[in-house]
Amino acid sequence: MIKVFLRDKKLMHGKRGLYLDFYPPIIHPETQKQTRREHLRLYVFEKPKAETEKEHNKETRMLAENIRAQRQLEFQSGIYGFVSAQNKKKDFLGYFQKLAESKLQGSKSNYDNWLSVLKYLKEFTNEVCRFGDVSERFCLDFKDFLLKRETISQNTASIYFDKFKVAVRSAFDDKLLFDNPAKRIKSIKPTETQREFLTLDELQKLAVTPFQYEDLRRASLFSVLTGLRYSDIEKLVWTEIQHSREQGFFIRFRQKKTKDTETLPISENAYELLGEPGKADEKVFKDLKYWQCAYLDDWTTNAGIDRKITFHSFRHTFATLQLTLGSDIYTVSKMLGHKNLQTTQIYAKVIDEKKREAANKIKLLKL
Repeated sequence: MIKVFLRDKKLMHGKRGLYLDFYPPIIHPETQKQTRREHLRLYVFEKPKAETEKEHNKETRMLAENIRAQRQLEFQSGIYGFVSAQNKKKDFLGYFQKLAESKLQGSKSNYDNWLSVLKYLKEFTNEVCRFGDVSERFCLDFKDFLLKRETISQNTASIYFDKFKVAVRSAFDDKLLFDNPAKRIKSIKPTETQREFLTLDELQKLAVTPFQYEDLRRASLFSVLTGLRYSDIEKLVWTEIQHSREQGFFIRFRQKKTKDTETLPISENAYELLGEPGKADEKVFKDLKYWQCAYLDDWTTNAGIDRKITFHSFRHTFATLQLTLGSDIYTVSKMLGHKNLQTTQIYAKVIDEKKREAANKIKLLKL
């Protein structure tokens, strides 16, 4: 094990220079030569007289000891020589952009979020950010920057800052950072959002309303009947649609978001929305495109629905209607693929609020 000692040597004008002494010798990451010394470019007064000189000595030796302890940790972690001065000068924004590009094969919304974080990082840093700049103070300031942007909601800021923290952790894992400063910073807590969903009456009207994008229409109604996310419906292939005499129709698939393998029973009504079966590896909704979701307003408006309904609202509709019609929360949670029952309880809270609204609608003028 390499040991690191703090030493000093005599300089001119009554000062002593501080340096680190390595034993046994090491290969210095910058010079690539064997050495036992690292000069810290710090000095102390050999015979301090004034209080200011004594204070200077105390603070400087404390700083030098912190550097010594850090070097010792680097040797123990086996990363000395990787997080060098050369790495500190490398472009963090370029690294972040490559990470963002690696998300291109995933969901479009996730990829778009990474690109948005990159855009705000460039704005925050004036498009110049090296790995040496990524400190705990830098992370805190970027968090504050996101929270103060009027164009970013708190929930969006929460998503963006979590992506940033993933990137910093990735850089640490790749030995481009000596430490992961973001791990000590709390994520931005999201606020509880209004979850739009359709009533049973609205759903019936929507089901009989024509829509120019037929695959999107069928996929939306399929989501209402199964609770599946867009990402799982979009990648659904015919080999995942199965049937048995005992279980009826069901889907065996891997959730794109959680990577968990699921077996989900579906109704005959839901199966009818799939259309004529195709080849085993063929997509069920082969003409479904994410950009088409921008036109959902046309469909819902024609059905007489005046609220903003997104594709994810259909998943909310499934959960809310299931609980309203008497399904127990544990079963609904499993069908949604939630790992935590508390996530599903949000829908139960919505139903309780609706019950309270209904109870307050009947009032007597006088008692």
